[in-house]
Amino acid sequence: NFDPEKIKIGEIEKNIEGLGYSIDESDDVFSSVDKEVAGLKKRFFASLIIGLPVIILAINGLFHLSLFKIPFMAEAVIQLVISTVIMVINKDLYMKGLKNLIKMNPSMDSLIEIGTVAAYAYSLYIFFSSVFSGNGSQPVYFESAVMILIFVSLGKYLEGMAKGRTSEALRKLIDLKPKEALLLIDGMEKMVPIAEIRVGDMVLIKPGEIIPIDGTVIKGFSAVDEKTITGESNPSEKTIGDSVTGATLNKTGILTVRVSRVGPETTISKIIRTVEGALNSKAPIQLLADKISFYFIPTVFSIAFISFSVWLLMGKPLGFALTVFVSVLIISCPCTLGLAIPTAIMVGTGMGAQRGILVKNGKSLELLDKSEIIVFDKTGTLTRGEPEITEIFSMSGNIEEALSLAASIEKNSEHPLAKALVNKASKEGVPLFNVQKFEAIPGGGVSGLINGRSVLMGTRKLLADNNIDTSFFEERMSGLEEAGDTVMILSVDGKSEAVFAATDSLRDDSPEVIRKIRKAGRKAIMITGDNGRVAGAISKKLGMDGFFSEVLPEGKAEIIKKMQEGGRIVCMVGDGINDAPALAQAEIGMVLGSGADIAVETGDMILINNNLEKITEAIRLSGAVFVKIKQNLFWSFFYNCVGIVFATGALYHFTGWLLNPAFAALAMALSSVSVVLNSLMLKRQRF
Repeated sequence: NFDPEKIKIGEIEKNIEGLGYSIDESDDVFSSVDKEVAGLKKRFFASLIIGLPVIILAINGLFHLSLFKIPFMAEAVIQLVISTVIMVINKDLYMKGLKNLIKMNPSMDSLIEIGTVAAYAYSLYIFFSSVFSGNGSQPVYFESAVMILIFVSLGKYLEGMAKGRTSEALRKLIDLKPKEALLLIDGMEKMVPIAEIRVGDMVLIKPGEIIPIDGTVIKGFSAVDEKTITGESNPSEKTIGDSVTGATLNKTGILTVRVSRVGPETTISKIIRTVEGALNSKAPIQLLADKISFYFIPTVFSIAFISFSVWLLMGKPLGFALTVFVSVLIISCPCTLGLAIPTAIMVGTGMGAQRGILVKNGKSLELLDKSEIIVFDKTGTLTRGEPEITEIFSMSGNIEEALSLAASIEKNSEHPLAKALVNKASKEGVPLFNVQKFEAIPGGGVSGLINGRSVLMGTRKLLADNNIDTSFFEERMSGLEEAGDTVMILSVDGKSEAVFAATDSLRDDSPEVIRKIRKAGRKAIMITGDNGRVAGAISKKLGMDGFFSEVLPEGKAEIIKKMQEGGRIVCMVGDGINDAPALAQAEIGMVLGSGADIAVETGDMILINNNLEKITEAIRLSGAVFVKIKQNLFWSFFYNCVGIVFATGALYHFTGWLLNPAFAALAMALSSVSVVLNSLMLKRQRF
């Protein structure tokens, strides 16, 4: 996103290219990744094959072998020509490094560039001095530049392949999107590209086919494998009226489906966008690594120059000091530091997507492991969200009239309790009336006029605020609430008329999830708009650490804010529109996949199949990812610290051993690959 008044797209593109990157406008991100890996492979093998003579000569000289003898000048010419060709092959590395140096923002490529150019330039000086003086006794270091570039290109190639594997889950998701669908037109079947399908079209899906769109079954019966979307292995039975999701597998029967969502609005497309967003986001710990890298490279330059100068002052030859200088620059490349965090997050995000846990950003994945309080909405989260009317008590004894009035006033509301009343009225066959001046009162209830009579339906507090006496029902209401039922009161023309009790049964997995959360050392808190008696009864059944009752939507966010005092990290789990402010306030907003669109947009994590067990699975995944990140960061610093000590020649007086720049390049390449492979080990863990 950008402000076109402040910057133009052309300037953005120019800045990107100025940093050494090219711009790919292809929709298929993986084709460009594959092209990049293919280019790195070609560069490595070209460098290796052309550089083989220099490698053989270097091994012959390094280990004092007498396999063959070549005059100094002939060997120098061979090394000069080959090193020049290999530097041209790796010209992209030099262009990037130079651009970053000019911008005073040196990178890994800058370190390699300075190291290899220094070795090449010094060798060139020795070569021409020898040509003009006729003295060919001084050694040249062309082979250092050659072997460094070969090992660096190998490291980049292996790194590219490994990084490609870390986003394998996203690639699989994209591959799940069907390219064609069998469209029904006037009873005739026609295979058409998926881009031609429109909302309202009829699509035929045969057994063994991938469902191409989101829609509703209008004919047929089948078992559908939804593992790709929900992470659950058990097939789900689908019949007339049921929803089906694109990218799932139709297993047994033939289905005719009316299309409800196409293109970017389909569930699989939204999942792909969510995963892509997570892969492109940075966790807070990444900012620390970026800051360290920012200071690390200038520090490496300083160490290299100091080491170079100290050895010269100690009387060592220029070639010796140059070897130290180049080795320090090459082995200190902070590529492992740059890979340590994003590769682990990419693997973790992909694993979550495959298990029905959509992680929208790296920040939430990091913070979930550190969370101290998990806050739950009640209705539709801890409970099924499908309450049923279990008792009606009317002061006048006319239960049918009370139900008719209550259902009429509630039919315009989206609240689960309102739906329960309308369903009850439908089952009982009572008539519904037209409502005038309807008004929804957040956290309270509804009001309106029915046949000229003022009707109010809602909580005890709502009626009290309107000066309506409810004492006649108090004893009965208290007993119902203490049993965990939700109570609604109907008043007509300012007088209490009837009480309705609704039971919303707990989810089967709620008690076990709460137990696991508390066992993991976190507090489980419930927030609800219900009164204290109902909230207390449910909280007691679940064994929660506490609850907040009679809370309005905006009040939920305020409660979260108070919990965050003292730096405590809070995770909010919800599903409805009234949860959106609290989801946004919490460090981690976790949304059930069936929740309202606004809640899903606000949340940081989405549990696609509405399984609360996925909460504890997400916590374990978060912990595993950050164990890997800590391991990667440890090895990054370990490699660099130990490598720099050896490269500076600090142990030379004790061991007589000096690190060869070529071996420094190999160690640097292998350290990068080891960090990526360590991240990939996450795939072997069970959650």
